Amino acid sequence: MGLQCGIVGLPNVGKSTLFNCLSNAKAQAANFPFCTIEPNVGVITVPDERLNALENLVKPERVVPTTVEIVDIAGLVKGASKGEGLGNQFLANIRETNAILHVLRCFEDPNVVHVEGNVNPVRDKETIDYELIFKDLESIDKKIQRVEKMAKTGQDKEAKKAYDVLMVYKKHLESGQAARSASVIEEDKKYIADIHLLTAKPVMYVCNVDEASVLTGNKYVDAVKEAVKDEQAEVILITAAMEAEIASLESYEDRQSFLQDIGLEEPGVNKLIKSAYRLLNLSTYFTAGVKEVRAWTITAGMTAPQAAGVIHTDFERGFIRAEVIAYNDFVKYGSEAACRDNGKLRIEGKEYIVNDGDVMHFRFNV
Repeated sequence: MGLQCGIVGLPNVGKSTLFNCLSNAKAQAANFPFCTIEPNVGVITVPDERLNALENLVKPERVVPTTVEIVDIAGLVKGASKGEGLGNQFLANIRETNAILHVLRCFEDPNVVHVEGNVNPVRDKETIDYELIFKDLESIDKKIQRVEKMAKTGQDKEAKKAYDVLMVYKKHLESGQAARSASVIEEDKKYIADIHLLTAKPVMYVCNVDEASVLTGNKYVDAVKEAVKDEQAEVILITAAMEAEIASLESYEDRQSFLQDIGLEEPGVNKLIKSAYRLLNLSTYFTAGVKEVRAWTITAGMTAPQAAGVIHTDFERGFIRAEVIAYNDFVKYGSEAACRDNGKLRIEGKEYIVNDGDVMHFRFNV
């Protein structure tokens, strides 16, 4: 679906190291600011144990997982909204993403310089927040100027409504709060859709901690959680340097042994990728046949015809019906035929809302 998460953060917080773990695309990871000059884009596989289970049951010729694009964006500094550092480039790149992974440095290391001189993740978060807010205020003010005259004549009701909504956002942003937390109903968000507010994007905070803190956290993580408690944002703990070490191990057995030694069930990047997938409000359904078992990415809440359209537009245009098996039923009975024999294959029409994990087959006619 081409959806992207942008990794953001101040210079030297571990963004590029994390990106290297997430993707086969190798960003330069070095101990100086702005080592990532151009945004690096990597297409990453979303870990899904259900796909492995379906593969074992169906034994297809090939397996195709679902993916998410991750963009590593050049580090930001104070004053970026005014063009300082790589500010204009940073803000243009982040505007194109659908969600934000905000990496915060939550570890001490005298060998890794901090652009502000000391470790303070809450301050770092606020630095980026304010730069994004300042840029959003510019966008809001420009649109207000465009609609204000029409709104004040009283003859254009749509312009008046747009003006009122824009003023709600303006006051909210001026109070230092992100657009995503403004009290605006979903229907009215269409009035800001064309200006792509940076702080309206969903965000997840990635606390880059030392190895000793990856299970329990530390004082810096506690401070971050307290600072974002009202944002309804997820906070993930990860040790980027350790993840790089795990990723460098060649065999699956070596990686699992390493994880066991440090008390983890899976690499931290796996949890991050799954969380990023949820952050984008995505869902997965499967097709399962001898030729291919495949995971398909859809937006949560899509109907059966819309989900079919992700495979091919003709599937949506000529949709007749969907044959649906719940994932748990497929695993329990072991095959499509067995599910059919036990009454677990359902026929669904155009109004059916696809559930995460559905195993589906579409009938269509064009």
